Amino acid sequence: MSHHLKHGTIMGGVVVTPDLDAALADYQGRLGLDLVETGPLAADLAASWGCPQSAGAPYAMLRPQSGAHCFIRLVEQADHPDFKPTRTYGWAAYELTVKDVFGWPDRLEGSGFRVIGPPKEIAGLPYFIPMQVLGRGDEMIYLNEVAMDTPSSDLPRAMSLTDHIFIVILAAQDRMASVDWYRHALRLDEGDSYTLEYSMINAAFAKPAGTQTVITMVQNERLPILEIDDYPPEATIRPAHAGMLPPGNAMVTLAVESFDDLDVEFLTEPVLRHGDLYMGNMAATVRGPSGELIELIETGLS
Repeated sequence: MSHHLKHGTIMGGVVVTPDLDAALADYQGRLGLDLVETGPLAADLAASWGCPQSAGAPYAMLRPQSGAHCFIRLVEQADHPDFKPTRTYGWAAYELTVKDVFGWPDRLEGSGFRVIGPPKEIAGLPYFIPMQVLGRGDEMIYLNEVAMDTPSSDLPRAMSLTDHIFIVILAAQDRMASVDWYRHALRLDEGDSYTLEYSMINAAFAKPAGTQTVITMVQNERLPILEIDDYPPEATIRPAHAGMLPPGNAMVTLAVESFDDLDVEFLTEPVLRHGDLYMGNMAATVRGPSGELIELIETGLS
């Protein structure tokens, strides 16, 4: 296993896609993730996410070949006509740690992944080399090859060609309000902030070259968890089909030590869940300050 569970560990992400079989060809066939579960999305699970109308949707769960306890769940759902990636609040991207990032554009040629940011080094951020792709459901996936740890966090080297999600990116209505919420509600730590020319945001909002964005990391001690991004005032609430999962990067699952330590309001009461992801632990879902869905699994690990 290439990472160990502790409070705040990213245990998975949910992706909404218009064609589950085609998405599986991408995630399983191209990214090389292992398929561990398929079937209709259980009604009680969909209700716990606040998305009862997603019940029964075709569903699949995958994990990296490294064996890391981090799962990407694909849920088939019709596209929303008003959704455009990188223009709405909520989960903007999942960052996966990978090997050989400069080889990934060729590996993805002819797949459902569209390369929108080829691999490149970022001035002021020497810690990893990122690239960005969009999937069939306009979900954003970053494929990052780690070069070194940051001064304040430990970044995971990939133990398989594609490994686990190690940072999730939040497009925030109010960056510092979101940072404060994750600190107080989920008992996480504020990390470093960076100011950079964020090409994805600038392109999405037609900002002039050189426009700077501030991002703040949220972590547990040296474990990186979230990158919270300032978004321009032109950003909007994410559109969604009534009672269904939000489009794109739909939800993030985090491990927490104890529900008793949190200051949150669950969408439904916590319940005991089984299977590869939940491992017989209590789970429940909350909604963050930018409308993002966060499923919490009570692991008892600090």
